[in-house]
Amino acid sequence: MNDPELQSAIDAFEAGDFPQAARLLEPLANAGEAEAQFRMALTCQNGLGIEMDPDKAFEWMRSAAEQGHAMAQHGLGFMYLHGECTDKDGALAVEWLSKAAGQGLQGARTTLGLMYRQGLGVAPDEEKARYWYRQAGFDDV
Repeated sequence: MNDPELQSAIDAFEAGDFPQAARLLEPLANAGEAEAQFRMALTCQNGLGIEMDPDKAFEWMRSAAEQGHAMAQHGLGFMYLHGECTDKDGALAVEWLSKAAGQGLQGARTTLGLMYRQGLGVAPDEEKARYWYRQAGFDDV
């Protein structure tokens, strides 16, 4: 990472200094930095150092996801799956989780397998469930 401002913000976030992280992340997020947007989404969603703001959490997560940030795509898929910060929408959950899975995120692949196995937001489909579990590295599912 070459941006010292972003690195300082991430360091504050990782150290648990969420008020400082939010102060450092917000201008970077407003400038379009996907990693800062993703971390601002988490900050707003969970009230980390600032007041919880589900609407802003959704906006930040979507902005980062649309830029191709894999963890944000995963997070946005979860938001749609569980109706957190937005309405439940199984089709959009699959869309965003699939994008994250396509970038190699094992958690997104596992979640897709679970969705299809249990019919969470989608029609149950054992073949698709097995496919996603295999993609996640589970051989005997």
